[in-house]
Amino acid sequence: MDKPATTRQLKVARELQRDLAEIIRSKGMAMFGGAMITVSEVRISPDLSVAKVYVSIFPSTKQVEALKILEDNKKAIRGELGHKVASQLRIVPDMDFYLDTTLDYAEHIDELLKK
Repeated sequence: MDKPATTRQLKVARELQRDLAEIIRSKGMAMFGGAMITVSEVRISPDLSVAKVYVSIFPSTKQVEALKILEDNKKAIRGELGHKVASQLRIVPDMDFYLDTTLDYAEHIDELLKK
């Protein structure tokens, strides 16, 4: 079972979420094939070296394409993140991008309840 996140992990994760959202927004929807990407959550390892970045992608038909573009540009995004958090963190965490499917799940449940 996972240990609960420490206060420091939670603070760093919130800061990374804010900064990553700003970086992705600054790149514009055109870079991601017209998809709108929202950073819904960031979870960071206890040693602050790896961040799991959960993104929500709209429309859902562009999820695979947009996630691939994020993965392909991970190095550049990490570089920009490094400039933003240089004064707060010694190392910039490696990032793994995951699709946040909670909205799709909620929509599915909603559809089931309408029947």
